[in-house]
Amino acid sequence: MKRKIIFSCLFFVGLLFISCSKDKVGPTPVDCTTTVSFSNDIMPIMQANCISCHDQGNASGGFDFSSYNAVSANAAAALGSMKNSGYQLMPLGGPALPDSTIQKLECWITQGKLDN
Repeated sequence: MKRKIIFSCLFFVGLLFISCSKDKVGPTPVDCTTTVSFSNDIMPIMQANCISCHDQGNASGGFDFSSYNAVSANAAAALGSMKNSGYQLMPLGGPALPDSTIQKLECWITQGKLDN
């Protein structure tokens, strides 16, 4: 009887561990097989979602996303905000951006933040 109880407890702890390990706690693997273009992919994301609060004249929170140099310098913070990972979720007050959009920024960073 004791073995059944111990086995049952271990089984449920194992299930709990497995289910928790699938949560989006850490970095997610990203498939970056296509080169991400700053001008065609990243800047349009910034213009549509970030620049209204984070441009050169209105760098809310000290973050400016109005140019390649500014985005490149603050890319980790932008990604952290989009993923709600160590930063406040952005865009502020809106729903989180789609995973595919966030993945483009993550790939751009992984690929070396090319000015292309």
